[in-house]
Amino acid sequence: MRKVVVCGATLAAACVSAVGVLPTGANADPADAEPVPGVSATTAPPPDLVPGESPATPAPPSEAPAPATPEPEPSARQAPDDDSVTSGSAVMVTPEPPAVRTYAYGSAARQRLDVYWRKPAKPPVDPQGRTAAAPKPAPGPAVLMLHGGYWLEGDKSGWKYFARRLTGQGFTVIAANYRLAPDAVWPAQRDDALTALGYVKKNAARWNIDPAKIVVMGSSAGGMLATQIGTAGEGADRVRGVVALSPVNNPYLAYRQGERPDATTGQRKLRGAVLDLIKCVPGSTDACWVRVEDASSATHATSGDAPMLLLHSVGDFVPVTHSTALASALRAVGVAANVQTVPGRAHGPSLMNDPQVYPRILKFLKDRTG
Repeated sequence: MRKVVVCGATLAAACVSAVGVLPTGANADPADAEPVPGVSATTAPPPDLVPGESPATPAPPSEAPAPATPEPEPSARQAPDDDSVTSGSAVMVTPEPPAVRTYAYGSAARQRLDVYWRKPAKPPVDPQGRTAAAPKPAPGPAVLMLHGGYWLEGDKSGWKYFARRLTGQGFTVIAANYRLAPDAVWPAQRDDALTALGYVKKNAARWNIDPAKIVVMGSSAGGMLATQIGTAGEGADRVRGVVALSPVNNPYLAYRQGERPDATTGQRKLRGAVLDLIKCVPGSTDACWVRVEDASSATHATSGDAPMLLLHSVGDFVPVTHSTALASALRAVGVAANVQTVPGRAHGPSLMNDPQVYPRILKFLKDRTG
């Protein structure tokens, strides 16, 4: 279905008044170490699977096996502008760690993803030492996760605690990096997210994933990429749903909010990040407006889009108006969109410090993939 841009410069202004492989788990299977072909929308297949951290990020190339006991919790006293995963005990208490591997889905250094999955339990052995035959489990659901960081920074490893907990609920979790601004100009970030999703679907059998049961989830800038996946083309054909924490769904609104005298540090940084993302000043040229509008998820809303759960805190520096406008556009074309707020000033994954948030997310995931 052809997408029609519905938000012009006038509407945008009006919006302001109203957003290789290395085994890393102790139970990794050496038999899985053969290369998996990459998928790229614009380039030849990428090299064999490699240790997947970008030179721009300090994360180590492999992660030591996590202990079976609960992970230690970082400090909950975190600045509201911080976009890292924080402490809520509902998130950080994890079961036995899953298998974790890093794969290349493209040739660029940032085009890497981590897959967290749990292998089926070994069948019982009878007193004669014979192993009982066990049927292969049916393919299961998956969640593709996209990190935040103003489109300028951040890393897939920030999702590891949440990913481990979700695998305990029967999900395979894929945490993806993507190319960052200012080196990569919009829509490179959306292209990478879509390519990562395509890679997972093409190789779904490797992790026993049902490619028709994938939900995308993101935080802040990654939340915006998640809503873009859900609204790009026929979003519901790609993913079963979208969960977004503090998504920057309207970069133009963020640009204008960041120039106010009372803007927070996070809002001022986000304003500069918008300029780095689109590589132009909104309103300077018609071509710049086209790029700004393309980066606004509401302009892509059609009846074929994926249902969404959009969450903010009351004092979020990315205010809930970023999601209410998107939800209104989706509902107008018959797509379910649920916007929820929680008390406080939490942003992104910090929202999961609220004890009600994780259960809401888990229910949405299970409802959409059940």
